[in-house]
Amino acid sequence: MRVTIARVDETLFDGEAHSLTVPAAGGEMTVLGHHMPIVTTLKSGNAIVRVTESDIREFPVEGGVLEVRSEGATVIL
Repeated sequence: MRVTIARVDETLFDGEAHSLTVPAAGGEMTVLGHHMPIVTTLKSGNAIVRVTESDIREFPVEGGVLEVRSEGATVIL
């Protein structure tokens, strides 16, 4: 699935990933390919992108929005 993590002034990650885990407002949430569409706010924590089994990237989150659609997921911090 395509994952984009961005701030207003820069893109932190933009590429294919196996999964995305974020600190959603209702609790930690993991998104996989073909997840149902959703929009939710984020709370403080880390966004974790699992590109492959051994390539895992973490991004600090102080708040923001997650949008999941059929093409992938976008996190705006």
